[in-house]
Amino acid sequence: MHDRVQAGEMPPKDASLRPSPAERSAFLSTLAMSITTQEKAQDARQGRATQRRLNAYEYENALRDLLHAPWLQIRGQFPDDGEAFRFNKVGEALDVSHVHLARYLTAADYALREVIRAHEKRTQPQTQRYYARDQKTLTNTFTQNPFNTSPDRQCYPVLGSTAQPDVRNRRAPLTDPATREQEAVGWVSSNYVTGFTYRWDQFKAPVAGRYRVSFRGYTLWAAPGGTQRRFTSGSDKVGTPGKPRPDVPDYDKLTPGRTVEPITVYTRNGTLNRRVGAFDLTPEPTRHEIGEVWLVGGETLVPDASRFYRSRPPAFKNPLMTKDGCPSVAFQWMEVEGPLNDESSDAGYQLLFGGDQNPERLLRRFLSAAYRGPVDESDLQRFFKLYQERQSAGLSTQEALLATYTAVLASPRFLFLQEKPGPLDDRALATRLALFLWNSTPDATLRERATQGTLHRPDVLRAETERLLNDPKAHRFTEAFLDYWLDLRKIEDSTPSTTLYNDYYLDDALVEAAMLESHLTFEELVRQNLPARNVVDANFIFTNERLATHYGLPEVKGVAMRRVTLPPNSPRGGFLTQASVLKVTANGTTTSPVLRGKWVMERILGYEVPPPPPVPAVEPDIRGAVTIRQQLDKHRADPSCASCHSKIDPPGFALESFDVMGAWRERYRGIDETKPPEKGIGKNGQAFAFHQGLPVDCSGKLSSGTPFTDVRDLKHLLAQDESPLARNLAKQLVIYATGAPIRFSDRAALEKVLTETKPSHYGVRSLLHAVVQSELFRQK
Repeated sequence: MHDRVQAGEMPPKDASLRPSPAERSAFLSTLAMSITTQEKAQDARQGRATQRRLNAYEYENALRDLLHAPWLQIRGQFPDDGEAFRFNKVGEALDVSHVHLARYLTAADYALREVIRAHEKRTQPQTQRYYARDQKTLTNTFTQNPFNTSPDRQCYPVLGSTAQPDVRNRRAPLTDPATREQEAVGWVSSNYVTGFTYRWDQFKAPVAGRYRVSFRGYTLWAAPGGTQRRFTSGSDKVGTPGKPRPDVPDYDKLTPGRTVEPITVYTRNGTLNRRVGAFDLTPEPTRHEIGEVWLVGGETLVPDASRFYRSRPPAFKNPLMTKDGCPSVAFQWMEVEGPLNDESSDAGYQLLFGGDQNPERLLRRFLSAAYRGPVDESDLQRFFKLYQERQSAGLSTQEALLATYTAVLASPRFLFLQEKPGPLDDRALATRLALFLWNSTPDATLRERATQGTLHRPDVLRAETERLLNDPKAHRFTEAFLDYWLDLRKIEDSTPSTTLYNDYYLDDALVEAAMLESHLTFEELVRQNLPARNVVDANFIFTNERLATHYGLPEVKGVAMRRVTLPPNSPRGGFLTQASVLKVTANGTTTSPVLRGKWVMERILGYEVPPPPPVPAVEPDIRGAVTIRQQLDKHRADPSCASCHSKIDPPGFALESFDVMGAWRERYRGIDETKPPEKGIGKNGQAFAFHQGLPVDCSGKLSSGTPFTDVRDLKHLLAQDESPLARNLAKQLVIYATGAPIRFSDRAALEKVLTETKPSHYGVRSLLHAVVQSELFRQK
């Protein structure tokens, strides 16, 4: 009510009676005082933020850091956390049920036993080489395998660039000691992330820990004209050769590689896959190190030729096949050194059982670390009693301690933030700062500052903020904050249509690069303290070759992400036109100006869009006969729709220049069986089935009446006034950091943050510091 009257929207301009300016001012002053008084009274009783538990992100990181086990993966064991004000940090939405409690006990027990297992199985580091010829998932796909459905999915043996048909047809041994180091296995297709056809199955990490990994391989070129063998029975191991086909590679006609192929390395353990590295494979045989990676016990590794296709039935096609042949990759070996040990490798076990063997003193030490401060004697005795009960029930000392530690990790003092109304004490302030910038609980240094009682001093608090931001753990903040502010956690919620967008289907390399672009962009804004206007309009992006090709930037080569200055008049730069954002604001088949416009207004400008009135929704016409703009023109004729659509539709119209994966387009894609489809083959080996539809109209007019012709104009208009962008970013940071929304009485404190950071043009690092120093952050 206050804001509508202040903006002049109420009473309506055609009202018979309107208040005088003095009456209006008096009304606003009285209402503002009433709202503020009410909210401040609430603060005195319970604080701005309601009490809350750790969310799943935070609980996983808290166990990783407490137990010195960064390889722990337990987040997936919990029910999805509730959300309020777009974040999973608000106490009102973080309920606790019997399901949560059961999962906490299960997850904590699992984590503790993993730490023990890592200690018991830990060995001295060793370096071992795993040859491609020894991997059954590679050699089992040679041509004679009767279960193969496509020759394009098969592996083949090679010595340098020389084919080995006798080995491939099992007329010669798989390996020869004299040529062992030069032998390789090649293939021309990409892996399925869910199955991983080409994996190093002879290696499994013996214990959780750090490993140093490298691969040796090169690229080849396979001529066309191969055959697909026909198998008459399960006992027929060779099969009958078919006729040569120009779309099938001939693995007996190989030449040195003509391309550089990006390789992405994943872990594999059941159905869990993680991206751990990438490199470029060249025609020259080369050793490629992906550096140190954290592996869980039992995990193996998979190098994937990410540019290659993933052929699927019914018609197997290779999009990279030309009249001269197709590219291939060949790997000789993988080398693994580890587990790599240092002073932290066994720190988790030492916390649980090391040194003093007195159970009560061990428990006191564990409680002090878990509870992030001194331990009350009553807490110690409560858990020690549990330990004694478990021992009396017949458990060994270790098992009784494990049961007690598990109870600690599911107890309120560990799960819940310990905050009291009013200014936070130093321990609560340390916890809030760590949860903000590390998405975890305080480390020893931060706890020491709290114990000394100095953390609340502005200089100490600033120094600790800098330390946390400069630590690699700050990437957790980037990931978790963008997951919810920009909705990046939803990037896999939709799958590109195999009819309209077959060129994006199964393209994991593109999605991964898009996510990395967003993370690296935000980290650059923080690292360089760049002005908040870069959120919508920056002169740089982070990209690799795959993403640059998607964006039409041909000069970028290689799989590595790097900062690239954009050419003049580029539509890219800033979050609005990043592929990750454009994917999460589409559904894989069509785009909607309403959804994208609403996203811009809420996530970038901070305008809260009310729920829509009960009117029929607009469904895009995938036939391409009618544009979404034409449909919305009729929709906005309804007065109940027009007030909001006049604000949210224009940014959405500007973003219509981008398809469901963020590629630039001049026309829509549609389906019309009377017209021939576009020529081309998708990553799944199937032909495109769409035609070019109507032209895209990306012009519009802001609710202020200012016109724009395209997204370049829109970004320029939004970046001209930095304060709304900075205000919204500060607002999102405060909600994420404190678990409470910006209420009416908080507005003055938020404006103070903006005043302090205006000299830096609202530099993003300056905003972070100002938020931490603000009364909003330092009080419950």
